Amino acid sequence: MVRGVAARQLAPGAGKRKQHGQQRAGRERYRAVVDTGDWLTDTRISYDTVADSYASQLRGALDETPYVRAALALFAEFVRAAGGGPVADVGCGPGHVTAHLRKLGLDAFGIDLSPAMIDVARREHPELRFEVGSMTDLDLADASAAGLLAFWSLIHVPDGALPGVFGHFRRALQPGAPLLLGFHAGNTSRLKTEGYGGYPMKVRVHRRQPAQVAAGLRDAGFAVEAHLLLDPDDSLPGAVLFARRQP
Repeated sequence: MVRGVAARQLAPGAGKRKQHGQQRAGRERYRAVVDTGDWLTDTRISYDTVADSYASQLRGALDETPYVRAALALFAEFVRAAGGGPVADVGCGPGHVTAHLRKLGLDAFGIDLSPAMIDVARREHPELRFEVGSMTDLDLADASAAGLLAFWSLIHVPDGALPGVFGHFRRALQPGAPLLLGFHAGNTSRLKTEGYGGYPMKVRVHRRQPAQVAAGLRDAGFAVEAHLLLDPDDSLPGAVLFARRQP
């Protein structure tokens, strides 16, 4: 899912007029290059439709993915080593990964494009903070996040919109802060018309090679540190990629 949030409270003194103007100017730089077209609306409607079914199917999924849990644990270690702070789960869906990050000791909050998904996340994890928002216009203060995670939430973003999204990620992260991405690995794109219990959907699913994602991150000002291919012999392999915002 495309996942994005309103968290101006992350920045000390965000209410000051000068700082607010600087933050707004930073966001404006990327609005012009993120062409949302109809795909963003289609994605929001699709995941509003499947929110409850999606949450039911993903409940307990992390228990069956030890390599993903290991990646999350390493990400948490990087955040703590850098001094800690707010961590954005961008495209959080029903909030299961956000809750796992909190169990790892991080000050994690969730952002998602789908209001229905956010309703589910708030219901299932009332102790955590979740907000509606989009990664194409990420409403986070500049350099406010100590870490950012986008787990399988880039898969519906077309190639042309990725530079702007990665620009928002870099802007929101503190210098040197870690970024963790998870995505479908491959070279194809297909239209998904139903899912998660047979409900109607209209989203295009993009598979990308880690090298392609890494190149986009480098262009956006990230240092790419590692990537791991998951289930490489499966019909739908996954990948996780570690990067860090360069100063």
